[in-house]
Amino acid sequence: MSNIPETGRTPRVQIRLVIIQVLVFSLLLTLGGRLWYLQIRNGEEYTDEAKNNHVQQVVQPAVRGAILDARGIPLADNETRLVVSASRTELMKIKDDGKGVLTRLAAVLGMKPKDVMDKVRLCDSKTPQPCWNGSPYQPIPVTDEATTQQALQIRERAEDFPGITAEPTAVRRYTAPGKTNTAQVLGYLSPVTDEEITKAKDTDSPFLRSDQVGRSGIERTYDKELRGKAGVTRYEVDNLGRVIGQAAKDEAQPGANLVTSIDARVQAVAEFELNKAMKTARGEFDKNTDENYKADAGAVVVMENKTGRIVSMASQPTYDPNSWVGGISAKDYAKLTGKNSNYPLLNRAIQGQAAPGSIFKVISSTAAVNAGYPFDGDYPCPSSYSVGGQVFKNFESKGYGSIDLGRALEVSCDTVFYGLAHREWQKDGGTKPKKQTNDWFYKTAHQFGLGKETGIDLPNEVSGRVPDRQWKQRFWEANKDGWCKQGKKNGSYVEKIAFENCLEGNRMRAGDSVNYSIGQGDTLVTPIQMATIYAAIANGGTLFNPTIGKAVISPDGKSVKEIKPKSHGKLPMDADTREQIDQALAGVTTRGSAAWRFGGWPQDKIPMHAKTGTAEVYGKQTTSWFVSYTPDYTIIMTIAQGGTGSGASGPAVRKIYEAMYGLDAKGGQDLKRALLPAPQKALPKIQPDGSIDAPEIKPYVPNEEEPDQTEQLAGPPARRD
Repeated sequence: MSNIPETGRTPRVQIRLVIIQVLVFSLLLTLGGRLWYLQIRNGEEYTDEAKNNHVQQVVQPAVRGAILDARGIPLADNETRLVVSASRTELMKIKDDGKGVLTRLAAVLGMKPKDVMDKVRLCDSKTPQPCWNGSPYQPIPVTDEATTQQALQIRERAEDFPGITAEPTAVRRYTAPGKTNTAQVLGYLSPVTDEEITKAKDTDSPFLRSDQVGRSGIERTYDKELRGKAGVTRYEVDNLGRVIGQAAKDEAQPGANLVTSIDARVQAVAEFELNKAMKTARGEFDKNTDENYKADAGAVVVMENKTGRIVSMASQPTYDPNSWVGGISAKDYAKLTGKNSNYPLLNRAIQGQAAPGSIFKVISSTAAVNAGYPFDGDYPCPSSYSVGGQVFKNFESKGYGSIDLGRALEVSCDTVFYGLAHREWQKDGGTKPKKQTNDWFYKTAHQFGLGKETGIDLPNEVSGRVPDRQWKQRFWEANKDGWCKQGKKNGSYVEKIAFENCLEGNRMRAGDSVNYSIGQGDTLVTPIQMATIYAAIANGGTLFNPTIGKAVISPDGKSVKEIKPKSHGKLPMDADTREQIDQALAGVTTRGSAAWRFGGWPQDKIPMHAKTGTAEVYGKQTTSWFVSYTPDYTIIMTIAQGGTGSGASGPAVRKIYEAMYGLDAKGGQDLKRALLPAPQKALPKIQPDGSIDAPEIKPYVPNEEEPDQTEQLAGPPARRD
């Protein structure tokens, strides 16, 4: 029994109890704080990590749908290749950020280490191509051309290549049937970005990190239909990553097939003839610049008159869309985007803007009639026309006396349209315009659909420009300060012009109006706009939205969704005016500016209508335009810095028609040789197993026989515009 009194033990016990209570309270406080940190502060982050620890996803990419021509010939499909990919997530876990692994990989693939590392780095504003612009968490393709031996080396030595995979994968292929290119129409693919994944998260077509997305052409327009839906298998795994069960599985759904109105055979002809016409033009001497024509860019469009469907569309310079498959190289990217590339990624048919020259005169003729001038009236066609102190000359300084508007179109007389536009400018008040001006020539251009997009099912179409009073005012307001700083009343020519523009650059001057009437000055159009207009003249007056997509067909061929033609308006002319313009355009090929190119044409069997154009461009050589139509098709061709319309583009357009209708150089027709004597109506059939019984296509072999160029003209010979 202890001799210590009880009163002596009590303080010690109390102190110990207090200490224990403090320790317990501190421990509880610490545990509570940690619990708050885990569940409240970083709860969402740890929840996500916990899920990832227990559920892993394996993505099976969907097979992208094929793009077919009108007869079922694949323009783009898929092929299985051995794809070697690198996971940045895994590589970043290594001390050297995976540089050693990538160096060893480069040795196996026969590539330079720098090229491999460049492909795996992420794109940003300071990083040039090649780089990865997709999700950083998605496997990044290094090459899609690995051999079986290379793939085996990587897989057998997995410990040397952490984060590297070599798997057979379905890869996009642009087939180039019959040596066609069709690059700007088809477009290309590249990986989806994190930003796109976030934006599409709550839509009916969300992205997975493995998705490839259409970036241009119909690959972009119809991306949702073509892409399909990737399959996802979810596995339950333990903390060590061992699979303990399958949670769920969503089967991959292949993308639908897109049938286009493109005919691969006609496309081959159009591409060949455009390229040949440009090469020929480069061999011609330009007396105005004392050098050969540069002919550095061009476009051609073949359109069905009664539907607006595009049978062929080609643009030069061009590129190989396969260069984007598996990631584009630095060398190829420089070729496509460098200063000396002349930008082959541009589709000049819908993005190439230029002054139209004389092919604009169907609009000016209509404007004159709508303003009250009779089509069959008498209008002077002198060799030149004076406005104030400025003289505007007729092309080649030819005069044709007094003629009607039909003959003015046939021989492409500038001075007739100068006079009409000048008179209307005066009626509207000249440099001191009335409050309500008629502006017939500008109003009519807008009614024809110029100054806005046609609505074609291709991305990034441009609108062109109608330089009316409203545009003049906006342009002046945007440039006034610069003109005023540069301008000097008695300075150099450039300084004088700047001074004049500073004071009255917003005024519609007489010279502006007369220049505009023949498609010159500040007017800009695209080939697709003018093709739409001439097709409307041919079909009776309906302006169709040009379309390339014809139908979307399910992978098994059971579901067919046709893409119907749509109209965006009517031509601003009555039936009589349309008929008169139609007859005049027929006269262009028999006794007008294109007659020397259409000798021997069977006009009685296949009526040909055309208009030539040679547009002057400040600081450059002239732009060649040639637009034409038969009862079935409209074809337009343009060549930048290519010379005259009938001289540079006319022969090539004739060759395309000859191939389509099966004509020889003398006008004889063989329907067995005809590629497309009438528009294709039936859709190709896709079998339940996804196969397509597509006809074979052979490379285009041009008919080298030259047509009879004998001119048989009524009246004075026409200018060769």
